[in-house]
Amino acid sequence: MGYGEKAAEVFRARRLLGGGHRQTLAHFFLNRRLQLPPAEDRLIKVEPGVHVRCVCHWQPDRENRLTVIVIHGLEGSSDSPYAVGIAHKGLAAGMNVVRMNQRNCGGTDHLAPTLYHSGRSQDIAAVAQELIHTDHIAHLALVGFSMGGNLVLKLAGEWGSAGPPQFRAVAAVCPSLDLAASADALHAPSNRLYEQYFLWKLRRRLRAKAKLFPGHFDVSRARGLRSLREFDDKITAPYCGFAGADDYYDRAAAARVVSNIAVPAFILHAANDPFIRITPGTRTRILANPHIRFHESEDGGHCSFIGEANGYDGRWAEKQVVEFLSQVQAAVSESGS
Repeated sequence: MGYGEKAAEVFRARRLLGGGHRQTLAHFFLNRRLQLPPAEDRLIKVEPGVHVRCVCHWQPDRENRLTVIVIHGLEGSSDSPYAVGIAHKGLAAGMNVVRMNQRNCGGTDHLAPTLYHSGRSQDIAAVAQELIHTDHIAHLALVGFSMGGNLVLKLAGEWGSAGPPQFRAVAAVCPSLDLAASADALHAPSNRLYEQYFLWKLRRRLRAKAKLFPGHFDVSRARGLRSLREFDDKITAPYCGFAGADDYYDRAAAARVVSNIAVPAFILHAANDPFIRITPGTRTRILANPHIRFHESEDGGHCSFIGEANGYDGRWAEKQVVEFLSQVQAAVSESGS
């Protein structure tokens, strides 16, 4: 069995936390205290006038260890629990871990006069190239959650077989591959709590950006918006070069390029994720790509997967991702490439 393959492990939710909504909400309210070693805080230029903040954890022999870039989801940051969890488990497994903040996130609103969105995969490419050229890393993997999952899969598909030779693998948890379907699902009555939370965060960020960059943003455009799709149509699209929400969702979705992924890939999805949807066409493309291992769990919610703590902290998705990456790390070490 190769490292792109693995017998499926069944996820079992922690007692009293079964169900998509319970799992999803538990992710927000069940906190952990994970101690990470001191990190290097680095600003990396991703385009002229735009920098992103990366929190870098290095092994003593950084050049030869697998370097994992972790990308958070919508309105998250390098401090998102799953990003810290991957860092904690990845470091213990002997990997370098770089927790990347998307532009504007992690306290960096002042470092970019632009907004972030689900299509900015080239920001990740710029960070990867910086680590390759400056730190001389020999092995690179990408990990993303939710919106970050879409971004890493999009970049892997864009690179295809022509990516950097250091690029070894990609993993995504609950990725929003089909942006339009997921945005519409978020507007369902049962998901309004999540949608209103995201809208509140996005409006607040827009106001902050407008204060930092006078004349760049018109905050009045956000008045009366009742859905994420409306926000993307009135704010994200016009300020980021798209014709509207439909154009943005189509061009930014990893579903368009997932067939081109040419490195070992692991996609973890929960069938009861409240608002992430994978359309039949995208599912067909995923399953047809021999490089992708797709695992759909019956339970787990959105980026949660909180199971019983049997010998570990119960964050099952993090465990699955790091086990996949450990197989990648072992394989490249054995090959000597």
